[in-house]
Amino acid sequence: MSAAANVLDLIGNTPMVEVKNIDTGPCRLFLKLESQNPGGSIKDRIGLSMILAAEKNGTLKTGGTVIEATAGNTGLGLALVARQKGYKMIVVVPDKMSQEKILHLKALGADVRMTRSDVGKGHPEYYQDMAERIHAETPNSIWINQFANPANPIAHETTTGPEILEQMDGDIDAMVVGVGSGGTLSGLGRFFKANSPKTKMILADPKGSVLADMVETGTMGELGSWLVEGIGEDFVPPNCDLSLVAEAVRVSDEEAFATTRELLEKEGLLGGSSTGTLVAAALRYCRAQTEPKRVCTFVCDSGNKYLSKAFNPFWLTDAGLVERERFGDLRDFVSRRLDKGEIVSVGPKDTLATAFTRMRLHDVSQLPVLEDDRVVGILDEGDVLLSVHSDSTHFDSTVDTAMTAKLITLPYDAALEDLIDIFKDDRVAIVMDADEKFFGLVTKSDAINTLKRLSKAA
Repeated sequence: MSAAANVLDLIGNTPMVEVKNIDTGPCRLFLKLESQNPGGSIKDRIGLSMILAAEKNGTLKTGGTVIEATAGNTGLGLALVARQKGYKMIVVVPDKMSQEKILHLKALGADVRMTRSDVGKGHPEYYQDMAERIHAETPNSIWINQFANPANPIAHETTTGPEILEQMDGDIDAMVVGVGSGGTLSGLGRFFKANSPKTKMILADPKGSVLADMVETGTMGELGSWLVEGIGEDFVPPNCDLSLVAEAVRVSDEEAFATTRELLEKEGLLGGSSTGTLVAAALRYCRAQTEPKRVCTFVCDSGNKYLSKAFNPFWLTDAGLVERERFGDLRDFVSRRLDKGEIVSVGPKDTLATAFTRMRLHDVSQLPVLEDDRVVGILDEGDVLLSVHSDSTHFDSTVDTAMTAKLITLPYDAALEDLIDIFKDDRVAIVMDADEKFFGLVTKSDAINTLKRLSKAA
């Protein structure tokens, strides 16, 4: 294989792999690894296609600025291409996107503008409306608008579809896709309609999205919310031709995130949350069949962008996506338990430098000080600051010189109001178990997350 001329030549021609270790019923399920694109997702294809089209039609000029509203991956694809071609990039991103995507965009030189994810089309802070407004205010700029840009579906009709049909030896019964902008569905749907009429297009849709309702009834159902990134919509994008869909499968956040982790555990494939939705829908479709079929879907982006979410047990728990053991008392408010090995702690003779490093690494503002699994103190950022502000050599001091040794403990069966009283004094609660041993800490954030999770379960 000869060397590519540049990174953009590496977009497309991604590999295909068959699922072997997960039950697919009577069917064979194949996954096209779009995560292997240089930007880590299927959106590299449309990023290149849309910028090339804008250059060709003259709307994107030398020194110009590319503007887009995106759930992250389209922005990454566009930013990759724009950077290589010398354009500036402004990306408008809803605030539910993973931190990894945001950092990746910034590392590519993109100007990232965060906005609200809880408002709909027509609101000034809706991400598409904001992108259009920024375009109007920015000289020598284009708003890519992936949702209505014809170069979006053309990318899949001319590259993704032919690749899939060739890799599937011309024999594919069903193609499972999601909809963000609609380009993948429409481009592949048009390609298979012309070149493999037997191939059914199956829509994988997050529960809460309106698209599955549109397929089944032609009307929008009640809009909900979902945590999966990149697919599902509150409207039907202009690029989305739902008439091409034969069947829709609704997938809950719980099923999507669980499938994401199962895919890594059993198949060794690190996909993102939208991949979990696609694979979950494909598996349900496969298992529902009564005769063998050849089915394909995507690992549409890399799970590296979701390590802090889909593969973080504490985030999954706080989001209510993983069921925890319930006690019906204050132990339910502890996010990290000592008996489960989840506690991040220091010893009394560790240095303050060690303590602060652990705080930053684990994104916590206080640490229990443990000696033989016994709490002997609490150290927070304020304690460290008071110790080192006048002399940085104090980072070499031991934790027991700065920690708070006067502790407030609560038995596990204390009242919630007792916990709130501790927070009123701006303290951290130490919860003891039934044997009067340290069970874990409860911070204000832990309490808020728990109350939110319990309200959803009620």
